Amino acid sequence: MKSIFFIAALLGSATFANAETDPVDSLIVSQNVSLDEVVVSATKVNKATPVAYSDLSKQELKQRNDGQGIPYLISLSPSVIMTSDAGNGVGYSGFRVRGTDASRINITLNGVPVNEAESHTVFWVNMPDIASSVENLQIQRGVGTSMNGGAAFGATVAMQTENPSQKPYMEYSVSAGSFGTVRNTIKGGTGLLKDHFVFDARYSKVRSDGFISRASADMSSYFVSGAYYGDNTLIKFQTFGSAEKTYQAWNGVPSSMLETNRTYNPCGEYVDENDVTQYYNNQTDNYWQHHYHLMGTQRLNDHWTMNLTLHYTDGNGYYEDYKAGAKYKSYKLPVYTNPAGEEVAKTDLVRRKWLDNDFYGAIYNANYRAENLTFTFGAAANRYDGDHFGRVIWARAANALPKPDYEYYLNRGLKTDYNTFVKLNYQFLPVLTGFLDLQYRGIDYSIKGSDDKAGDNVNVSKHWDFFNPKVGLNFNKGGHAAFASFSVANREPSRDNFTEAGENEQPVHETLYDYEAGYTYHHPQFNVGVNLYYMDYNNQLILSGKISEIGEALTTNIKDSYRAGIELIGGVKLASWLNWSGNATFSRNKVRNFTEFVDDWDTGEQRSKYLGTTNISFSPDVIANSIFDLSYKGFSASFISQYVGRQYMDNSSSKDRSIDDYFINSLRLGYTFKPRFVKEISLDVTVNNLFNEKYETNGWVYSYYSGGERGKQDGYFTQAGTNAMARVSLRF
Repeated sequence: MKSIFFIAALLGSATFANAETDPVDSLIVSQNVSLDEVVVSATKVNKATPVAYSDLSKQELKQRNDGQGIPYLISLSPSVIMTSDAGNGVGYSGFRVRGTDASRINITLNGVPVNEAESHTVFWVNMPDIASSVENLQIQRGVGTSMNGGAAFGATVAMQTENPSQKPYMEYSVSAGSFGTVRNTIKGGTGLLKDHFVFDARYSKVRSDGFISRASADMSSYFVSGAYYGDNTLIKFQTFGSAEKTYQAWNGVPSSMLETNRTYNPCGEYVDENDVTQYYNNQTDNYWQHHYHLMGTQRLNDHWTMNLTLHYTDGNGYYEDYKAGAKYKSYKLPVYTNPAGEEVAKTDLVRRKWLDNDFYGAIYNANYRAENLTFTFGAAANRYDGDHFGRVIWARAANALPKPDYEYYLNRGLKTDYNTFVKLNYQFLPVLTGFLDLQYRGIDYSIKGSDDKAGDNVNVSKHWDFFNPKVGLNFNKGGHAAFASFSVANREPSRDNFTEAGENEQPVHETLYDYEAGYTYHHPQFNVGVNLYYMDYNNQLILSGKISEIGEALTTNIKDSYRAGIELIGGVKLASWLNWSGNATFSRNKVRNFTEFVDDWDTGEQRSKYLGTTNISFSPDVIANSIFDLSYKGFSASFISQYVGRQYMDNSSSKDRSIDDYFINSLRLGYTFKPRFVKEISLDVTVNNLFNEKYETNGWVYSYYSGGERGKQDGYFTQAGTNAMARVSLRF
């Protein structure tokens, strides 16, 4: 009933409106527009583009940022839901847009792809507190206008790093709260030196014990930027990076324990020689990553600008875990003979799985603007080179390892991704603009070497050529705006789609046909907006409900599926000091002609059952958000509510294998004042999950038959009950 009351209240409010802030029109090239905006002009959209989008400004990100990752900060945007392994938004976290996860969302920073080239996903744990160095963030729902990196099959997230301050400054912020969470951030800038040079820097440290048992995180990050501004020239170099160590919390809480122990974490659990349950104290994930961006922008005249970005990212790290009762042959070790002359097939051991990779490339675009035409063309080429290898660093049986730090597999992934594109907006009439976006994308991908599965070698060599067109119309007059668009996107399978596929399950590329239409009305007192979408998939790679041994969600091709929905967005000024804004998504996410396959442990085969039309996994039918914002002089307050409908963990539409709907509320209070000895002091406190809702945001399930009965193994990612964070920020 609580969900019904919430939806009724939201629908019954005065209006649904677009409370989103219009972005800078980055294609208008004049002396009045910052050259910084030109850097990302190929990846961002504006009000003349027929795309459903949301913007988060620097101020909005700053207000929400207590040390959690980007997924937490954008979780109130339309059609977005977030999840956290540790249960409090720190460490491993992720998000979905319209039911699609981050591996299918195109994410860029300054136009540079952020998605890991092989897995296609973004590990936000490797970018702690990046929000403190972001100027703005734009979420384009649907195919969007993604030019670089993987195709967008649910959304595009385009981030721009912070523009240099023209005046010198220094800031310090400290946040502390539940579960031993502490974030310290210090940043500063020189301001404009000799009318041309600006330097900025930031360092952050985030630590948390996590809501889940032992789900600790220890993360640090830095950001350094130097820029040269000429009359028509911008040259900027940025480097940023991080180091993280997090205790694994990848397996979730079994459904049988949800009522008794919601913080249970099975990672690292084993039974010692005395039959006592123990937890390996270094069951951790460790990763180091560094990014380097060199950007050059040149304004040629009032019509033309050009931008060239060179980028390089290096990353390396490992996760370490204790494997109880591991088979020698699984680690390509000779069977051990104990002192009694008996062959022993299993032992306890500790392994490390490593990834050492490099990613680099060049991105170019040129922008033209005339009276009725804006035109962008560009090209990009990126190269990924990643070594995957595993080592056994300890085994219980003496002399079981042929040599210390024994390497039992090594393979290399190589990927070259190149594209060229052209997009234009043409104003046919003062109120009507046409949009055309054409992209060619080519991919060469190979994996060679020994696999981590005993006796297996991996040998993948693939090439794809994709043509991705987009076309649309945009109407704008007197506060009324409407658009309609059609887009096609093609996407290649990820590494796991190949390495985790069965013998008869080789993945194929997928295609999306995206139909979108929207309307907004802007009034000084209120805004309303509605977007309609129909996303028709061919061979969509859908989450199957299974996970890999490190908790990565696995997918399988589904021939015929779709996502259709309506997104309502609104806001109203209730008083000079009080605003309400909200959004709601109502959708149908279906697989047509679905046949379920379930392992039968009794026969060693699979049972199949035709289920017809079913729900796509992890795609709730309803997502809704409500925000009341109060502001009076230096005081501010926000009351935030979110409702997420039921999510199925596989594609069978079984309630037994689903995540219950949830409704959570949070309260944020803040006060800002300006004493004489500093420029500004800000104090705020946020109480999350105000009414202590017990809820889960993600999960996995594996079904099987044993003894003729259907059983399951599962894990649910429980989220924290009532918890709080307090923050003090000083600006000098």
